[in-house]
Amino acid sequence: MAGAASLIHRLPPFRPLLPWLGGDLQTIRNWLVKPKPPIADWPVEMLGFDMADGTGDRLVGVLQRPISDHGFPLVILVHGLTGSSESSYMRTSAVHLLRAGYPVLRLNLRGAGPTRGRSKSFYHAGRSDDLHRVIGALDGRLAAQGLVLVGFSLGGNLVLKYLAERGAMAPVTAAASISAPIDLEATQRRLSQPRNRLYHRELLAWMLRERGPDALGDDIRTIIDFDDRIVAPAHGFKDARDYYRQCSAGPMLGAIRRPTLIIHAGDDPWIPAASYRAFDGATNPRLTLLLPRSGGHVGFHARNLAMPWHDAALQQFLATLR
Repeated sequence: MAGAASLIHRLPPFRPLLPWLGGDLQTIRNWLVKPKPPIADWPVEMLGFDMADGTGDRLVGVLQRPISDHGFPLVILVHGLTGSSESSYMRTSAVHLLRAGYPVLRLNLRGAGPTRGRSKSFYHAGRSDDLHRVIGALDGRLAAQGLVLVGFSLGGNLVLKYLAERGAMAPVTAAASISAPIDLEATQRRLSQPRNRLYHRELLAWMLRERGPDALGDDIRTIIDFDDRIVAPAHGFKDARDYYRQCSAGPMLGAIRRPTLIIHAGDDPWIPAASYRAFDGATNPRLTLLLPRSGGHVGFHARNLAMPWHDAALQQFLATLR
């Protein structure tokens, strides 16, 4: 895509912040060192988006505007598994974007954040129709200067799937994904490995708590069990593997028709980088893939930068669009 070469040229290479060396430390720093970005410095507007599937469910977004109107596009941030608008990476990215002059909407997916325990249905990695509904319901004045989608982890897969499905009809200016599980089955195989036992146990516990008492069960011992017995039947998939096959964004990347930045770390402990290396970027010049050797999962804590490296890359990418 135009501007991609200049982006890569101007972006400093990722160098991990000491002592957070390696994918695991980069990943767990998000929990060990609780960032406190000054998100309250910008007034908040709560937006609700009713879903049109008869459930009565609604998605809730947190809108904040920069102090001065620079005429920049609205950026919608989409969280990952067990996340919400209040996740540290969402708040951190929002602060840096607001400082740069972008209005930001931190979107809670169905059943997350303020609607946890209030929704009849729930988000999953492929529920792109919900995203389409939100975009279609936006006040036109909010997106008058354009619209940028940014997804983290599961939210990244959701954004990429949405873009691929909509193709040239996607009503967005550009998009980005950070640490997206674009091959869901490969991701589950990686998480099931003995080296990831602690990650797997904690993720599954969070997923079960997120769904509430009805989801609890001694027979659900793996995330694949969870997807097989809870996610798949609730959303019309035959089983977990059918869900993974239909919802993985990787095989669809060639259909994306909007400038899209894709960031993933070679040492992400949850998502194999092979999922990205298998894609031939030359087949779709609209995609810019940044695949540094390190960074962990939604980590990218870098030395000599006042923000996570993925936020620096995102801002450089957005600048190439102006």
